[in-house]
Amino acid sequence: MLMRRFHSSMAVSSSLSVSIFKVLPWRSMRPSKVFITTTTTTTITLHTPNPRCNNTALSFCSNSTEPADLCPQHSSKQSPLIPGLYLVGTPIGNLEDITLRALRVLRSADVILSEDTRHSGKLLQHYNIKTPLLSYHKFNESQREQAVLKRLQQGEIVAQISDAGTPGISDPGMELVKLCVDENIPVIPIPGPSAFVAALSASGLATDKFTFVGFLPKHAGSRKERLIVSAKEVATQIFYVPPHKLHQFIEEASSIFGDCRQCVIAREMTKIHEEKFTMLLVIYPANLGCIYEFWRGTLEEAKGAFLTRQPKGEITFLIEGKANCVVEAPSESQLENELRELISGGQCLSSGHLLASFPLCVSFHTNMKEIDVAVKLVAGGHSMRRKEIYSLALRKFGKLVDKEN
Repeated sequence: MLMRRFHSSMAVSSSLSVSIFKVLPWRSMRPSKVFITTTTTTTITLHTPNPRCNNTALSFCSNSTEPADLCPQHSSKQSPLIPGLYLVGTPIGNLEDITLRALRVLRSADVILSEDTRHSGKLLQHYNIKTPLLSYHKFNESQREQAVLKRLQQGEIVAQISDAGTPGISDPGMELVKLCVDENIPVIPIPGPSAFVAALSASGLATDKFTFVGFLPKHAGSRKERLIVSAKEVATQIFYVPPHKLHQFIEEASSIFGDCRQCVIAREMTKIHEEKFTMLLVIYPANLGCIYEFWRGTLEEAKGAFLTRQPKGEITFLIEGKANCVVEAPSESQLENELRELISGGQCLSSGHLLASFPLCVSFHTNMKEIDVAVKLVAGGHSMRRKEIYSLALRKFGKLVDKEN
């Protein structure tokens, strides 16, 4: 073997001289190893022809004469994970979005709580993670909580993941976190992708103030109340909407926010669900690993665009804040319909033709308290005087008030 001095462009972080020698086979010019001799810990940047290691910072221990790879290595040692509950964010469509820290936690955990073990199994298989999975979803979390809590109390490392995004954010996890906090068990968030943050950042709507609502309640009256609250806020409103309920959501939102409000319908989808929208749509290339689609327009335009179309994939629905939209004063019939739906507790919302036959839908035990609540919500949603709405409510529905109340 012949020892030849290896002249390379390098940056040395200390003032010490560093000698680098390249070990070559007698009849070959191909480098095989590098010996580095220093008297202290030194960080060196080597500029070599190797495409895997170009401009890579390497760290070496003091007085080291051991061969060193030219591949990147971390300069600081990773401390072992402490026992506790780790909430691990996972990709929302592109497996490359997972973080190195998330992978380390998933590999180090004693068990992984998964919303859907079949779905999560694909992620773990892709990264060759062998940690056992335990199903943990909204239908069994109350049965699993105590068993999981016991494992945590025994000092285990428990990781929790959802199908996509962050556990506890419109996904199971909130109740388990509460239990851990009450029992003084560490809860460690491992940040990752978020569908609503991704959609908001590229929506074109205001990002300085926003309200994340998530999924609306199933009960029509409760949905109405939440939408009325959102309609009067100046911040951008963000909702998660199941694809099969998109048309219903647009109809209800339009009647409360007003047709002129700008909205963005964002959808992340895999190639399996690929389809093309034709109106005001931006489609990013499929070679990014997943497709983000953004439909932009007013709520009125959205009603027409999605009247007969049911898109696939998860949907994030964004509506601009009130300050950015001039809303026309609602008609008396619109106010009457809103009052009717609230007073009836939403019983008539599912059947539009029943709205005209209000007495058939509303219990005759309606009292003034229910009317007062409805008046407050409607007046707040339209920034109107409560006295004006109250007068309308008495005129239209006063006969339905239970005399005993």
